[in-house]
Amino acid sequence: MTQASLTTQFEAERPALMALAYRMLGERALAEDVVQDAWLRWREVRVEALDAPGAWLRTVTTRLAIDALRRARSRREAYIGPWLPEPLLEDPASDFTARLETVQQAELALVWVMECLTPDERAAFILRETFDEPYEAIASVLDKSEAACRKLVSRARAKTGAAPMQLGASREVVMGLLERLMQASAAGDLQAIRDVLAEDVVTISDGGGKARAALRPLYGADESAQVLHAVVTRKQGGAAPVLVWVNGAPGIAILDGGSFDHVTTLAPSRSDPSRIGWLYTMRNPDKLWKADRDLGGFAAPFCAPRS
Repeated sequence: MTQASLTTQFEAERPALMALAYRMLGERALAEDVVQDAWLRWREVRVEALDAPGAWLRTVTTRLAIDALRRARSRREAYIGPWLPEPLLEDPASDFTARLETVQQAELALVWVMECLTPDERAAFILRETFDEPYEAIASVLDKSEAACRKLVSRARAKTGAAPMQLGASREVVMGLLERLMQASAAGDLQAIRDVLAEDVVTISDGGGKARAALRPLYGADESAQVLHAVVTRKQGGAAPVLVWVNGAPGIAILDGGSFDHVTTLAPSRSDPSRIGWLYTMRNPDKLWKADRDLGGFAAPFCAPRS
C-alpha cells in the first residue's frame, strides 16, 4: 500500500480516534498525542494483512489512551484545586462536529464523572456505550474475557449512574437553565440564584493554581448560591457574557481583552431536571487558550430574557 493511501485511510478514521481518545483522557492535547502515536504505529504495520483496519486502530488507540490515562492520574492528583476536563468549543455553522464525531456524547459532565472509573472501566464503558462495540471486540482490546468486560461495563454504569446530574440533557433544557441562572445573576438576587440550583448541586471551578477559583468542589444549594452571588456581585469590568457551544451544549463565556476569562456550562439535576445539578467553570488559562483559538469570532452575545 502506498504512503498516500495509508494516509487517506488513517485520516478517514482520525475523527473517531480523536473522539475515543478525548473521552478517555479529557484533554485535547493528550488525545492528539495518542492519535499521533497511533499514526506512527499505523505506518509500520502491513495494512493489507489486517482483516479490519478500523478495529485495529481503535484497539491501538484505546491501549495507548489507557497508558496515557494511568500516567496522567498522578499529575491530576497533584493538581491545585479540582481538575476538570478541557472544554471543546465548536461553531455550529462549521464542520467541527463532523470532524470530531458525536461531540455531544463527550459532554463535560460525563467526561468528569468518568474520572471515578478505572482506566479499564473507562475504556470498556466508552467502547460499549459510545461506539457500540460488541463485548467480543472489547475483550480483544483489553485482553480480558468477555465476562470480565461485562463486569467492567456494569460497574461503570453503576458509578456514572450515581452522579447527581442528568446526563444527555437536550440543548434546550441546558439553555433554559443557563438563561434562568444568568437572569438571577444579573439581578444580583441570592434567593433567585438558589432557586435555580438543586439541593444536591455540585459546583466546580478549575483554576489550576493560575487563576482564582475554589480549591474544592462546592456541595449543596446554599454554599453554591452564596459563592455564585459573591462572584457575580463583584465587578466584571463591564465584560458581557457571550454564548458558546461547549462539548455540544450551550455555555457562557466571559471575555477579558478579547480572550477567555472563563467558560461556564451546566447539567440539570437527576432528581429535579428543572434545576441545576452540576455547574462547571473553567478558568485555567492553560486549558482556555485552545478555546480562544477555536472561538474564531463565532461567539454571539448572550442575552438572558427579561422577567
